[in-house]
Amino acid sequence: MQLTVRDVLELEVVRAGEPEVLAGADSLAAPVRWVHVAELKSLAGLLEGGELVLTTGLAFEDSAAEAGRYLAELTAAGAAGVVVEITSDRPQTAAALRQAARNALLPVILLAQRIRFVEVTEVVHRLLVTSQLAQLERSRQVHEVFTNLSLENAPPEQIVHRAAELLGAPVVLEDVAHMVLAFATSGVPAPELLADWTDRSRLVHYREETTHAGTEGWLQTPVGLRGQRWGRLVVPADARVPAVGHSGPDLHTDAGAAMVLERAGQALTINRMAERDQRELGHQARAGLLHELRRPGALEESDAVTRAAALGLLPAPDYLPVVFRLVKQPGEEPIELQRRERALLELLQRVLAGARVSGLPASLQSGTIGLLVGLPARQLEDPVLERLCGQLAEHAVIDWTVGVGRGRPDLLAAAAGLDEAAHVAESAAGLGSAAGLGAGRRFYRSADVRLRGLLSMLRDDPRAAAFADAELAPIARDAEALDLLLHYLESGGNKAQLARNGYLSRPTLYAKLARLQEKLGVPLDDAESRTSLHVALLLHKLRS
Repeated sequence: MQLTVRDVLELEVVRAGEPEVLAGADSLAAPVRWVHVAELKSLAGLLEGGELVLTTGLAFEDSAAEAGRYLAELTAAGAAGVVVEITSDRPQTAAALRQAARNALLPVILLAQRIRFVEVTEVVHRLLVTSQLAQLERSRQVHEVFTNLSLENAPPEQIVHRAAELLGAPVVLEDVAHMVLAFATSGVPAPELLADWTDRSRLVHYREETTHAGTEGWLQTPVGLRGQRWGRLVVPADARVPAVGHSGPDLHTDAGAAMVLERAGQALTINRMAERDQRELGHQARAGLLHELRRPGALEESDAVTRAAALGLLPAPDYLPVVFRLVKQPGEEPIELQRRERALLELLQRVLAGARVSGLPASLQSGTIGLLVGLPARQLEDPVLERLCGQLAEHAVIDWTVGVGRGRPDLLAAAAGLDEAAHVAESAAGLGSAAGLGAGRRFYRSADVRLRGLLSMLRDDPRAAAFADAELAPIARDAEALDLLLHYLESGGNKAQLARNGYLSRPTLYAKLARLQEKLGVPLDDAESRTSLHVALLLHKLRS
């Protein structure tokens, strides 16, 4: 679902304010990315585009000129629209807005009755987050389908058939000479689908990206590594129109259809590489076992140990979960990331063999490698890790971070710890040395990243950003107040200690803290308030 300005106006909480569209009635279909409540005279630099601004008009009061400037600034910032609450006791402000709205280029809505802005933001943000979660769930389902097909080394026919099922449209896999390698009709008669195929296909030129092309608007995606393309997947029909009787997930948008086709193309590419290189069989076998080990109840401990031993991880008194996370380069293509991942995986296998360390390495997901290491004793944990990571660093220029979970005597328990190790690796990659992590460290544990590690993973989440902005809004532009708050929180709320560390007299410090508390509007002596403010400050530092 894409939320529009019109959708917001139809919400019960907004209709209670008796909305009147003063301008931009033909732009009410503009998508709303976020809702922003603001009373500042200037919002330059605060908006990123797509926001619906809620205000009471304090920024321009009774001046039509100021109202015009305000609306022009919102238009330049790419705002989706502005909702202004002006009740009957402020007729001059309403008149100024009406006059300015005559020249406005964005939707301008006047509310004649008072409403709760916080309720509007809560409802809209809930709808937006729900939509985002639905998109993520659909993406997860598609990813899971083709990942499983890749791990199962499914033939091209099965991958193409599954893509057609998800799209509800016919799908054809052809080579660079336009010869059909596999196809799924999805209810369309095969003679009709493949009639004059070579001649029709030649009219649709190959592209290096997933796109619609040709006079018939075929959706296509290349198959194979960049520079080594060996074919393409095409939907020789409009994938946005589901076949009769189709009841699959809602994937009939351009983006949804492209996602399915791309994932199918990636699965075909991976499987083609497996056919050309027998080493891929070993990679898939280890990956399949590693995923089974992580799935609760899938295996008994004795079976897990036996199967792991058959793939190189010998029985040991202790098992250690380790995750290598590749640092993605700016503008890097997914295929290039997979190539670097495979290079690291093969190097890791060689280093394990050379160091005579028993281990089970495998890809967990794109750009992430999991490793279970067998240790003869818990005390050898750090020496073994130092040796492995050191030898890897000597033989490769691949940029990665290493997260380590807790060692366990049971193999299944150690495999479950790969999630913890993956979290640590991702956190360490996001934090870097700027967050206090030791420079030059070869691996990290949970104790190294702690709360900052969790927040580093959430810093780009719009909900976390909204929380931090809301907590610090009253002092966001006051560097001195932010600095005082940080030192106060780092001292655990101990004013005497803060006075000593800051070389301030207590009366001066108490006066500053009182003003700070008044600005923030929350009690600084309350533990929960301090916790919320401290988390907001950490997010603020990570984002900046």
